[in-house]
Amino acid sequence: MNRKKHVKKKSIGQNRTVLLFNKPFDVLTQFTDDQNRKTLKDYINVPDVYAAGRLDRDSEGLLVLTNDGKLQHQIANPKQKTSKTYWAQVDGDISQEAINKLCAGVELKDGPTMPAKVKKIPPPEVWERHPPVRFRANIPTSWISLTIQEGRNRQVRRMTAAVGFPTLRLIRYQIGQWTIDGLENGKYRIL
Repeated sequence: MNRKKHVKKKSIGQNRTVLLFNKPFDVLTQFTDDQNRKTLKDYINVPDVYAAGRLDRDSEGLLVLTNDGKLQHQIANPKQKTSKTYWAQVDGDISQEAINKLCAGVELKDGPTMPAKVKKIPPPEVWERHPPVRFRANIPTSWISLTIQEGRNRQVRRMTAAVGFPTLRLIRYQIGQWTIDGLENGKYRIL
């Protein structure tokens, strides 16, 4: 009996699918929608994979999908502390004081955030967003790289707003060891 269990576990491991998807703006992180909005099914035709965590409709970038429930739980569960790095375009020229506050953790309505790794970055070379981010000639924007290990609802947007620099565009660049490097927006790669 132990041998059968061992063989079964081995075969499940051999059939594990991990898919990296560069999610476009305005796409739901699910395969169905009763309001006829764009979903993962419009881009991914791989059976039995499910999103490991979520990425809001108005956010872009890396989404990991898998048929491995343990991996899905590891990525999505905040207790596992899987790092997620985001590139955020914020309204205004973000100050070092605001970056320091983000690094220390900020107070949100649902409690304080854990400290984050944050730095100002040059505008990354990324795809055009449709529709584009609003542009105001008299107010600059800036980009930050922000790494967190939590996954609260709309956390990055709420964090940047809490320090006075609302997020205009949010791209998830990395989850754990995986990045969107070399992965076009709207495309996926099976590992």
